[in-house]
Amino acid sequence: MSDFLICGGGVSGMLVARGLSHHGARVQLIERGTCGQEASWAGGGIVSPLYPWRYSDPVTALANRAQDAYPELAQALATETGIDPELSVCGLLMLDAADHEEALQWAHRHDRPMQTWQPAQIQVREPELAEGSERALYMPAVANIRNPRLVKALAASLRLQPRVDVCEQSEILRIETRGDRMTAVWVRQQNEEVRLQADVFVLAAGAWTGQLLAQLGLALPVTPVKGQMLLYKAEEALLRGVVLSQGRYLIPRRDHHILVGSTLEHADFDKSITEHACDSLRASAERMLPALSALPVVQQWAGLRPAAPDGVPFIGRLPGFSNAFVNAGHYRNGLVLAPASADLLVELLANAPTGLDPRPYDPALRGIKPTLR
Repeated sequence: MSDFLICGGGVSGMLVARGLSHHGARVQLIERGTCGQEASWAGGGIVSPLYPWRYSDPVTALANRAQDAYPELAQALATETGIDPELSVCGLLMLDAADHEEALQWAHRHDRPMQTWQPAQIQVREPELAEGSERALYMPAVANIRNPRLVKALAASLRLQPRVDVCEQSEILRIETRGDRMTAVWVRQQNEEVRLQADVFVLAAGAWTGQLLAQLGLALPVTPVKGQMLLYKAEEALLRGVVLSQGRYLIPRRDHHILVGSTLEHADFDKSITEHACDSLRASAERMLPALSALPVVQQWAGLRPAAPDGVPFIGRLPGFSNAFVNAGHYRNGLVLAPASADLLVELLANAPTGLDPRPYDPALRGIKPTLR
């Protein structure tokens, strides 16, 4: 029997497992599919919230801590596994934000580098961008990470840990409880039902976490929000950094791929791609970067973001249970916040001092209450 059973193999679940193993715990992680292949793979990998000043202080606190942690994490994973997550400090250029002055005040308050740029500066930095922007906000310290490589590196790291057991293709069928404790989960593995036990359980299943908590008599307001993205491939670099305009963004990779994102669709658990989304994203991308109009779209995909109210994740012990915890609800900022939210939960699980105030994320303090079971 493990000390901890992590339910969910996305970037959040894997980081929690990795952190607990570094504390000497025995950890089992189960994933219904392949680790890191849902929202963690589908996102863009910008290591900053879009328009970060529009988020609440709890999101900002996690984001700032995670941004500061990513360079060390990426280097450690590359050293451990030989898989480079390709963290690039490329900067974030936000064109014609309506709340420009609020952004500057936020940056000053949180000591985050941000500059006002005029059209000439924009064109010097990104000469391929369409002209016409009146001004921009530039955050030079913002990075992007190649999330498919990040999740591969995390999965490889866990498999190198002797105290961690990773079980993929393990769909949760039902959860056992006794009094105020979770006692086991039943999973399907290779057409067999298997009962898994642990001292402590962590539910980190992204958009599906609410479904799992319903089995515990808890209504967690985490819902799926679909996002569709496109991928172009250029022969040469067309952008130096991430560009954001009217909610749509372009992300350059080192090999000259350019990601375009993303839609916001309330479509339950439907992950199908649509021609309408492709047309909309392509129009936005080519309006920002006209050179893309001569290139084909090489890939389109969709993922399901786990949306919690105000984008503030739920992190902590579940009400009514002494040994069940949650880490879910990061909405559009799963990769952005993951190192910090995982560190916070690991600190809580290890009864260690926390680097952040845990109360804004506490499920009990945010009104999650058990129903009759």
